[in-house]
Amino acid sequence: MSNSNHYNNYQQQQQPHHSSSNGDEYQHQQMVHQPHQQRYSNGHGMKSVAVPDMCLFCFEVLDCELNNIDGPGVPMFSNDAYPLFVTWKIGRDKRLRGCIGTFSAMELHNGLREYALTSAFKDSRFAPISRDEFSRLTVSVSILQNFEEAQGHLDWQLGVHGIRIEFLTERGCKRTATYLPQVATEQGWDQLQTIDSLLRKGGYRAAITQEMRKSIKLTRYRSQEIQMHYKEYREHLERRSGQFGKVQC
Repeated sequence: MSNSNHYNNYQQQQQPHHSSSNGDEYQHQQMVHQPHQQRYSNGHGMKSVAVPDMCLFCFEVLDCELNNIDGPGVPMFSNDAYPLFVTWKIGRDKRLRGCIGTFSAMELHNGLREYALTSAFKDSRFAPISRDEFSRLTVSVSILQNFEEAQGHLDWQLGVHGIRIEFLTERGCKRTATYLPQVATEQGWDQLQTIDSLLRKGGYRAAITQEMRKSIKLTRYRSQEIQMHYKEYREHLERRSGQFGKVQC
């Protein structure tokens, strides 16, 4: 992950820390150091949280923003606080179009509203999503839970855990990088390939040795992911229109 300076504007005392992450290139984000318990609040204990309405809400938020109309009202799903990511992909091959999230727990209503737009418009790897692209989008919401300090760089399971690493570059700078749980399996990587890729995306340029890998501080976590394609979003709106006689974003 290359460092994205404009995200530093969000790193203020009252605001969460942003990271960006995707299926091909997961950018890293330097994060202000905080105590482990504080940074990953509400992280322990898997609880069923992710529901389709979260994806519907993200589509509604983006739809309203692109068409310059008032945003959707208060959604009906839980407003508990969790770390989260919102990912936009496009086309039949689901190419990444934007993905940004936070490891700070946020109330889900405001968190999904904010990151639906941040990932759509402020992922520095891509131009902002346009109205012409809207009908080809797929949105994924990832709710992160169960953060645990790993006992080593291999103390996690492929396809089960997301991983976040902290390490020092060859110049002694602290960096962080993360991959959501599905990344390694989507790319066909084993654990060492995943760690080495994450180091490179995090900005480590020197030769990667076993000693370097063992020096990593690794946090593992789990993610509930749910996704929705534009076609499903339209079907929801049509059903709503049939119930209420009028569709309003």
